[in-house]
Amino acid sequence: MLKELIELGKSVVIAIIAAFLIITFVFETVSVDGHSMDPTLNNKDRLIVEKVSYYFRAPKTGDIVVIKYPANPKEKFIKRVIGVGGDRIKIENGNLYVNDVLKKESYILEPMLGDFDEVTVPENTVFVMGDNRNNSRDSRFSDVGFVDYKMVVGRAALRIYPFNRMGSLSSVVN
Repeated sequence: MLKELIELGKSVVIAIIAAFLIITFVFETVSVDGHSMDPTLNNKDRLIVEKVSYYFRAPKTGDIVVIKYPANPKEKFIKRVIGVGGDRIKIENGNLYVNDVLKKESYILEPMLGDFDEVTVPENTVFVMGDNRNNSRDSRFSDVGFVDYKMVVGRAALRIYPFNRMGSLSSVVN
């Protein structure tokens, strides 16, 4: 009996350690909270965030990423990478320009309001925005700003809920 309890205890400890390692280094699930990524992602969507690819490559333009909110790293935001190190970003008359090229963004909710003076994205950081540009706390605001790679949790890879919208997010237009 005691031997069986010890074996059971070992199995539980191993399972806990394995779960911790998977959640820490491989993937986790997150829930979308809010409307900043409408129409691509909706409030209460459940996503699988994979973390492995960013051990081998940096985030790239178009990736939908989960970041730690720089002003409160306990909070997480879901945004789209608009620019990477060296890119120049500006918004003029509601149009987004990256390196002086007008971006055609079929995935945004509605035309943007306002302008944003040109900035150059520092190396090892990304510039992120929500797809609902008029309702998104993102890199245009000083409390978010340029997001250091260390604050990028991972890439949103798969929507698992709602079931009628389940599928890969890599198929979402970048």
